[in-house]
Amino acid sequence: MARDATTLNTMVTPASTYRLQFGRCLTFADAVAVIPYLASLGVGSVYASPLLTAMPGSAHGYDVADPRRVSEVIGGESGRRALVAAVREHALALVVDIVPNHLGVADPQANPAWWDVLQHGPSSRFAGWFDITGWPLRLPVLADSSDALADLRLDGDVLRYYEHAFPLAPGTAGGTPQQVHDAQHYRLMSWRADVGYRRFFAVSDLAAVRVEDPEVFDATHGEVLRWVADGEVDGLRVDHPDGLTDPAGYLRRLREHAPDAWIVVEKILEPGEELPASWPVAGTTGYDALAEVDGVLIDPAGEATLTALDTELTGVQTDWAQLVHDCKHDVATGMLGSELHRLAALAPGLTAVCDALAEVLAGFPVYRSYLPDHGEEQLDQALAAAQHQRPDLGSTLAALSPRLRDPSDELALRFQQTSGAVMAKGVEDTAYYRWTRFIALNEVGGDPDRFGLGLDAFHAAMAQREELAPQGMTTLSTHDTKRSADVRARLAVLAELPEWWTDAVREFTRLSAAAGASVPDPALGHLLWQTLVGAWPLPPDRLHAYLDKAMREARTRTTWTEPDKPFESAMHAVADAALDDSALRTAVARVAARIIGPGRSNSLSAAVVQLAMPGVPDTYQGGELWDLSLVDPDNRRPVDFTARAELLARIDRGWLPDVDESGAAKLLVVSRVLRARRDHPERFTGYTPLRGSGAAASHAVAFARNGVIAVATRLPVGLTGRGGWGETTLPLPNGSWTDALTGLAVSREGPLADLLARYPVALLLAD
Repeated sequence: MARDATTLNTMVTPASTYRLQFGRCLTFADAVAVIPYLASLGVGSVYASPLLTAMPGSAHGYDVADPRRVSEVIGGESGRRALVAAVREHALALVVDIVPNHLGVADPQANPAWWDVLQHGPSSRFAGWFDITGWPLRLPVLADSSDALADLRLDGDVLRYYEHAFPLAPGTAGGTPQQVHDAQHYRLMSWRADVGYRRFFAVSDLAAVRVEDPEVFDATHGEVLRWVADGEVDGLRVDHPDGLTDPAGYLRRLREHAPDAWIVVEKILEPGEELPASWPVAGTTGYDALAEVDGVLIDPAGEATLTALDTELTGVQTDWAQLVHDCKHDVATGMLGSELHRLAALAPGLTAVCDALAEVLAGFPVYRSYLPDHGEEQLDQALAAAQHQRPDLGSTLAALSPRLRDPSDELALRFQQTSGAVMAKGVEDTAYYRWTRFIALNEVGGDPDRFGLGLDAFHAAMAQREELAPQGMTTLSTHDTKRSADVRARLAVLAELPEWWTDAVREFTRLSAAAGASVPDPALGHLLWQTLVGAWPLPPDRLHAYLDKAMREARTRTTWTEPDKPFESAMHAVADAALDDSALRTAVARVAARIIGPGRSNSLSAAVVQLAMPGVPDTYQGGELWDLSLVDPDNRRPVDFTARAELLARIDRGWLPDVDESGAAKLLVVSRVLRARRDHPERFTGYTPLRGSGAAASHAVAFARNGVIAVATRLPVGLTGRGGWGETTLPLPNGSWTDALTGLAVSREGPLADLLARYPVALLLAD
């Protein structure tokens, strides 16, 4: 079902967006200096990460501490106004990321509302802001020991526990630290204990906010909506709406306050799932588009061999559906145990209710439902899956079923909020690190069990996108992706060379053992080998930081809370051998060298397809050159905008760069498509698949819009193996066309060997 036409017609939609990650390394002043370059690049809108006051030392801004003030760290209100002025001077729009679901509470002194709640308890004027279970409020900060409270100390009107500080209720300062503690509206508990408030996923430092209350909405959104009302902000990116009590109601209220704003939501859609049509938004932030673009560049023929390799390495043939179930069940009963117990408390008197709810959560096929409009079918599937897994829970499941379907029942409301967290932590942050058959598929919004996407399926997806969400965002890299678009593009080559890759992995494993660093976990070893060749050359600090995160997120042998140092040391020894052992490093470099060239071809293809396809394309900061970033925080490293501006100036003077290590060829592609979208937005409407004619036709993915044709190469290794394009042609619509990349004039029947002689992609503009 298409998005609401009234909403779409009144929105001011940017031609494109360019994501900037604000923080200590990118302040408002820094961004102002970058604006001229972004305007020259062809960007339609600056797309800013959260700008409000975050927790001290925040590296990302999603832990907002005070939603009523602009962050002083990045330049404060005067800096924000300077950014707005620069954006307007260069005729750009401004989109801002907002975080409605939670506030940062790691340092209570930095969050005035949380501090007041801790000090005054349920009588605090801010108590209604937070989704609190009961009083005294349980805070999980203590060490895991029976005498942890002995380390409390009084400091005037503050109670301290090491670096943590907590306020004292009025009139409670007398007595020993423990006596004072017992007189407060909060209780300091072991970090392992159930928390007394709803969190963001399993992050106790982020407390959920009750934005369904109009007063709380107004208080937490007032500053940002003032910017919108003053004409300083044109669009909003809504972070994690699945955590809200009533996403649809929230979005309707947001739309009422921002009637003309372009609004997109960070909503991850499972394959086949659609965004609720009643939501008054343009669409999602584009993870679904990412999966479609990646999919058409992956060779499905590589699946069987890579599956066999995974089975050889691990000794088991992984059942993805069962792995997902097991990981989600583990998360529901473990790190999200507080949320599970809160759900169970809403269904007293039922036998084994925690077990039953955990099974339903583990079997829920999408992130969440949106009762009463959306989700009955998914709930049916989850209940059936739970019954299959645990037939002994039949009576409890039968009793839960009507309650989970009732949108007025608090159990149903809380279940919907919890299911998204279980999916995110169980799949994205656990299963993706455990099943390492082919990590190019292990991406947010993707499906590792769906190996590639044929041309027909891709074109069908694009036509559907044009129908359902023509103004939604599309993306290839974000601050949340597991690896950048260029790393995935390079890894996609392995699907074309599965036997060769199998031999390479065997060689890496043998050489690592010979160097005295045997791989202690074959699945993580395979992830390491793929990461090395996908991001090669990779400096030691980045590789080891990534490996720490991957091991601990997988939680098979080590975790963040209980690290297994001997195991971690053994895995790090393998990484060190890959970088330092002459024989192994040479082998890794040789393999990387073979896939870098076709990987760059894939990168250019992904760029031209994503930038020209239906939707509003986003470019993640720095991604206009080759970007071999891994998961955060690696993808938040500083960007050299000066170098990019210099390269763009050379291109604008007539330089046609080679497809080499400089990445300038990608900058050429990105700038020409973005400029075309900015200068001729009317051309980027409609969608018509174009199909090549000839032996190599399956290697071309092409489509026409209203005066624009995008052409890209897919499966470049196979194309080279068949001798190139040969006599294959691409029939074009009537008219004369010029390639915006090379200036080549093209006739109606274009030989692909001529059209793609210089670059593996083309952007044809109607003359």
